[in-house]
Amino acid sequence: MTRLMFQVLWMAVRHPIGYWSEVKDQMFDILKLCWIPMAVSTTAFGLGAPGLQGGNIFNLFGIPERLGSFFVMASVREFAPWVNAMVVAGVVGTAITADLGARRIREEIDAMEVLGVDPIRTLVLPRVIALFIMTGLLDLVAILFGLLGGYIAAVPILGANPAAFADSLFANLSATDVWGSVVKTALFGLIIGVVCCYKGLKASGGPIGVGSAVNQAVVIAFAAIWIFNMVFTTILLGLNPDIQVYK
Repeated sequence: MTRLMFQVLWMAVRHPIGYWSEVKDQMFDILKLCWIPMAVSTTAFGLGAPGLQGGNIFNLFGIPERLGSFFVMASVREFAPWVNAMVVAGVVGTAITADLGARRIREEIDAMEVLGVDPIRTLVLPRVIALFIMTGLLDLVAILFGLLGGYIAAVPILGANPAAFADSLFANLSATDVWGSVVKTALFGLIIGVVCCYKGLKASGGPIGVGSAVNQAVVIAFAAIWIFNMVFTTILLGLNPDIQVYK
């Protein structure tokens, strides 16, 4: 998988033309398939987990408005990127693995290699680039709907003052939080693309093998995302200790 990732990155840098039309089509497909599940998931998750659970703790101290500051950590840094990656891996990653796996067992990829067509550049590169770009951009959508879920929990349900909620949010939100979230999620997309394409290309054993490859791709992608998230967050917080101080 690591070798495939470096091969794709080298192809993209060495000869960055000829595949952007396919990348654009893949990006539109990702947006079409993911934005509604993304919006519903992040709103419900923001409302239920950090919103109501965290909001009730703040409410015990009579400061439900401070839930805005909590959502900088809860939604912007963690839950929005995490839910985003889970939705993209579950919706798009599985489709990519199934598509490439079906092509492999039908020997279409072997036929492309015989004809001198590079399947990595033709099939893998556009999908990985599209996932890298769109997963990062969809993080902005996930952040907005995650904050919407927190607003619903804080203002209508817990009775917080909406202006105070917004003041608490923007007093603690920094550019580092936003770009760190987007960069981390874009790298999640790179991981999903590489893992799912690899498992699709290596599928064998007929339709059952394709189903097994899809299952393995999702599990490996999830595990890799969780590990990478821990490492990235540790480095980000270590290099920017000021974002851990709440105002």
